[in-house]
Amino acid sequence: MARTSYNQSHKNKAGVFFLATLLLWMVSVLFEIVFNKRKELLWIAYGACFFQLANWVVRFAVSRDPLFVNTAVSLLHSTVTSVSVVFILVNQWVRNGSNGMFEHSQLVGGTWPWAYPALCFSCGYFAYDQWDMLHYRLYSGLIPSILVHHLLLLVCFTLALYRNITINYLILTLSCELHSIFLHVRKVRRMAGIRDAKSRIVMVEWILNWTMFVLARFASHVLITVKLIRDASKFEKGIELPLALFGMVGMNILNFFLGIDLFKAFRKEKTPSQMNNHHAE
Repeated sequence: MARTSYNQSHKNKAGVFFLATLLLWMVSVLFEIVFNKRKELLWIAYGACFFQLANWVVRFAVSRDPLFVNTAVSLLHSTVTSVSVVFILVNQWVRNGSNGMFEHSQLVGGTWPWAYPALCFSCGYFAYDQWDMLHYRLYSGLIPSILVHHLLLLVCFTLALYRNITINYLILTLSCELHSIFLHVRKVRRMAGIRDAKSRIVMVEWILNWTMFVLARFASHVLITVKLIRDASKFEKGIELPLALFGMVGMNILNFFLGIDLFKAFRKEKTPSQMNNHHAE
């Protein structure tokens, strides 16, 4: 009982802290839009409203379970963002070819067509999701990694959007949403009661899950970090390089722990199947 009360106290403190940071972020964005006439940032509000609307639709049409609703909307975001990132990259490739596409000047100072609104729209999702998790307490731990992840992204994304720099770099980081699709599919699948590790659906899902984790999340973020370090001398003096490196180091650390959690989940899901085989023998 005392332990439960202790954990609840820490959960409340974490909630208060992250709610305060979210409110400060909202005030900052509102100030930029209203007083600095940054109408292009309205895409952040469009994103937040779109995913909140999707939340209401799922809640009233499918299930009222907060975790299911949150996961379903997260799956929608991962799908929309993945399609957007692929479209932006392919469109740029078709229009101008690969020459100079990943040069420092393009990644830092340039903005590919549709990259800015896509980044704003995704930023709106992370704000919505942070609020939804705080509202329904869909987090755990003294320092919830998912809330840290969202706060890190909100800070890095909005600072880049305010200054209109490293937009293309951040679009590349969103390639990890290709992996997030399978993280959310797994959660929805388990909520639906499909847990047989020997079934073809589960096996294929795990293959795609690990493939996308390695390629779209782990490898892509490591390569982006290496690119930042190699081009460090090309950055002008200012906050851009330290902020970019801080963000990518944070993302790589979170990816490392995500990989550990994913392996534990994989092993846990496989274990019951193996035990059933032993019992059958």
